[in-house]
Amino acid sequence: MVDIKNVVVIGAGQMGHGIGQMALLAGYNVTMVDIKDEFVDKGVAKIDEGMKKLEAKGTLPEGKSAADLMANCKKSTDLASAVKDADIMIEAVVERMDVKKGVFKTAGENAPPHCILASNTSTMSITEIGKDSGRPDKCIGMHFFNPVPLMRLIEVIYSDHSSDESVEKGIEFAESIPCLRGKRYVPKVLKDRPGFICNRVTAPPQIYQNYCFDKAAEEGLSWDQLDNDSRGGPMSMTVLADYVGIDVLYHGQMYYSQTLSPDFKPGKVITKLFNEGKLGMKTGQGFRDWSKGRPQPDKTAGKARIYKLKYPLAIMMNEACRVLDEGITKNWKIIDDTLMAGMNMPGPMAANVNTWPKQVEVLNELVEMTGVEYFKPCELLKSGKWVEYK
Repeated sequence: MVDIKNVVVIGAGQMGHGIGQMALLAGYNVTMVDIKDEFVDKGVAKIDEGMKKLEAKGTLPEGKSAADLMANCKKSTDLASAVKDADIMIEAVVERMDVKKGVFKTAGENAPPHCILASNTSTMSITEIGKDSGRPDKCIGMHFFNPVPLMRLIEVIYSDHSSDESVEKGIEFAESIPCLRGKRYVPKVLKDRPGFICNRVTAPPQIYQNYCFDKAAEEGLSWDQLDNDSRGGPMSMTVLADYVGIDVLYHGQMYYSQTLSPDFKPGKVITKLFNEGKLGMKTGQGFRDWSKGRPQPDKTAGKARIYKLKYPLAIMMNEACRVLDEGITKNWKIIDDTLMAGMNMPGPMAANVNTWPKQVEVLNELVEMTGVEYFKPCELLKSGKWVEYK
């Protein structure tokens, strides 16, 4: 494989322009591509704004100005033409399988034979995305986390057909991309399974959150009361859901309900908000009214006494064991390190090397309370043999 010099990013939105900026900082030639000039222009303007902020702080590469780096950035709305000289293409478009497959098909037909085709999807099958590319051995996952300049994690994922050479070149490239908060962490994801490592482990607690949302609604409790159950993090439950996007939660849960378990199906509250177009921060209204900025739950409202932190912690422990059992990774320390790099949260494994039987008890209690079969402790967790995966 040739050395990577020319990077083409498809999709100039939040993720795409973050990837583009960091690739420029690493010294690559970058072409930003989107379906309309206005989208590309907006993304490149964001990159330029970010570069100028770093220049003002004196943190650009030595001897380089923002203008120097931006001179290596091109714009295009013609995907087929943009990838003609690409060494790697990174797709960061909307989370729709048909759109992603179309990008990979066009890129596969027009990029040089050596070009790696990488998808930034957060959950979807890399194998399916690259199915019509004509070069399945060159198709990999490269899952960046938001915001790209600040979050250290990039998961590099095998499809069912990825060559070792393509994955290793993807890891080499990912490790070369700077991060404004420390060194990149680039775990190798060995199997193409929904959610990969980080999003897979953190997805099942959404089933529990749906239970809490629906129970609070059924009992006539306020969102302030439910949020007061979960205070302590940077955002409470409903505020975080709005920030992520009700549509993002809805589509992600629908995907997991089809690929992992029907128990992931969105709850009544999330479905109602989605159908009403109340998608959270992006629309100004979700659980909360965002018209005056980020909402602050009323601390004086009291608590719903529904949400308990011990349950999502046990759920993540169980899912991490499933990740090991499915061969997505072979090392539980990688799971912990991945969650820290991608979510700024400690993973569940190291903390439970000696206390895992307690998590089995918590999960059994949760199943009895909610009736959700997916919360049943898996065999690897119940046996305690997961501790040997290191």
